[in-house]
Formats: sequence, structure tokens, C-alpha cells
Amino acid sequence: MQSKNAITLAKILATDFAERAADADKKGQLPSEDVAVLRKSGYLALSVSRELGGQGLELRDCIAAHVILAEGSAATAMVAGMQIHVFGHEREVRSWRAEAYDRLCHAAVDGALVNSLASEPQLGSPSRGGLPATTAVAAADGQSWRINGQKTWSTGGSHLTHMLVRCAVEDKARIILIEQTRPGIRWEQTWQNALSLRASDSNDVFFEDVLVPRENLIDVGKERHQGNIWFPMVMSAVYLGTAVAARNSVIQFALERVPTALGRPIATLPKIQRQIGEIDIALQAAQALLLEVAGEWQGDNAVRVKFLPRVAAAKTMVTETANKVTEQALQIAGGSSITGTLPLERFFRDVRAGSMQPPSGDTALEMVGRAALGQ
Repeated sequence: MQSKNAITLAKILATDFAERAADADKKGQLPSEDVAVLRKSGYLALSVSRELGGQGLELRDCIAAHVILAEGSAATAMVAGMQIHVFGHEREVRSWRAEAYDRLCHAAVDGALVNSLASEPQLGSPSRGGLPATTAVAAADGQSWRINGQKTWSTGGSHLTHMLVRCAVEDKARIILIEQTRPGIRWEQTWQNALSLRASDSNDVFFEDVLVPRENLIDVGKERHQGNIWFPMVMSAVYLGTAVAARNSVIQFALERVPTALGRPIATLPKIQRQIGEIDIALQAAQALLLEVAGEWQGDNAVRVKFLPRVAAAKTMVTETANKVTEQALQIAGGSSITGTLPLERFFRDVRAGSMQPPSGDTALEMVGRAALGQ
């Protein structure tokens, strides 16, 4: 699949997802229809190695498509984005055993839904380091691992077919593959009332004496590669696409809203035109930087750490722009924007999650500043 075909597919999927997005947000549930369409479409294999049946698209092409996908549903785009970043990153660093890498790539091509589960209640984000409380110990049969623990923010929830679970194995953090069909897996609905992305099923999962074969220990045991370029870039695409959806929605509102006292659409008012102009300029700048940075990345591990400030800059600009743009859209639409009659309040809520994902805040700014200072 070429990049143009990926964009065409993203447009088709976004249109379909948009029809269910509002209801999914109200219910706080990822639509099974969205998942079924995703798994059948081939979209989940965009970043999977071409030699193993995937599309093998570069980061920029994946980002361009994913911005469009997110215009339809931020929550469903988040679920798909997790898989896109996992395979894009692993294609570059190859931290999994060769057999496991081949097996998972083929599964993704066949429609598997995959995510990496690392966050825990006490550990927080794995980006800050620390040994997980989830444990994998050798079972008595000598052929299996016994898994016990809890993971939070497990995007995709029970729809996932394959979970890459970060566990403590003999005092080291390792990655163990757990298929959804294994006995002892329990999901708890913890996300449906979250501020953002309520329909992403980012619920808690509990592993209670879950047994998996020893070959499901999939990583090679090396130190973790510093700097996942794909994760913050793909997540940024989700928030940018959501902000674009807010822009499109408020423009439609401005063209259709005809107050009795005015007698014509509010889009004819210079004030409204200026406000929409500000939104458009901000979005164009954010998208230009995101795609520029994505296009610069060529998967070279030798410059991975040095490239992170560019990623931090793009991610920061996108998330701040998305927050600003969705708030401006609320102001343009007025009182109608805070009701369920328009999707603007959902867009406003959904992009807030971007500020919580690394690199963010002072950490991101310090990264950019150190790079500028040559440190």
C-alpha cells in the first residue's frame, strides 16, 4: 500500500468511525464495529515490515494517514495508533527475538489488535523507569511463565488480541506476550468516565495466575532503547486530527448558524472570520512541523537520542495548538458548544490527554532548550 492509498483508506475509515463516535463517547465504550473494520481493513499493518506482509510505510506516511483517521474518532484512532507505533518502533530497534517478531508481524497482517501494556497504579508511566510490580515466574511444569499483576491505561481493552506485557522477570523488566484468550485475565471498566478518549477502552487489566509458554518471553533481554520516536509522533497525529475535526465542525456551524437578529450566517461576520483564520493558521503551522519532523526521521538508531528534541518540539506544538484550537472553537459556537448537540465539547476533552503523554511540559521544553544550547 502506497502512502496515497493509506490516506484514501484513512478517509474511508474516518467517515465510518465518525458515525459512531458521539454515541461511543456517551457510552464510554469502544465500538466493536470500529474494531472489526480496523482489523479487516489492513490499516493496522501500515508500519509492519513489508517483507513480512505489512505495508512498511515510513513514519511520515503513517502520520499523514493517522491525522485523517483521527478526524473521524480520536478514541478509535488512539487504539489503532498504539499498534502503529509498536510495530514502527520495533521495525527499527528489533528488541524482540526474531521468531517472535515474525510471528507478531504476521498476526498483525492477519488482523490482530496489539498493544504494549506497561503502566501500573504505583509505577505510573514506564518512561520514568522502575521495575514493574507485575511478575512472571517460572511455573512448576518448567514449560510456562506464571503471570500476576495489574496494568492500567490498557488502550483497546478486551478487544486486544495480543498484549505485550512488561513484567519483572528475575529482577529485570522483560516483555511477555499474553494472548487475550488465556485463562486468568480479568478486565475492569475504569475508563468510561475519564476526561478524554472515553471510548478508547483504556481500562485496567488483571493477570491472575495466567500461564503462557516460555517462548512468549519475546524480548532479547538487552537494555531498553532510549527514545521511541514513533510513540509521541503517532499520538500527536491523534490530537492534531481531533483539532482539525473541531475546525471543520465549527466552520460548518458558522455557515449554518443564522441568528434571528442577524438574518444571515455568522460566518459573514468579520469577528468570526478572524477567529477561524487564527485557528487555520495555527493548525497549518502545527501540521507543517509535525510532518517535517516525521519526514526527517529515517530510523537511524545512531542519532535516535539526538533527534528526540525535534520530536519533543513537534509534540509540544501540536498538543498546545490542539488545546488552543478546540477552546477557540467552543468560544465561536457559544452556548451550543457545551451541549451534546455539537461534537466540540468532545473534541475539547479528547485533546487534553496529549498533555499527559511524554514528552510533555517542562521536560519537553528542557529537551528542546538543551539541544538549542548545544548541551
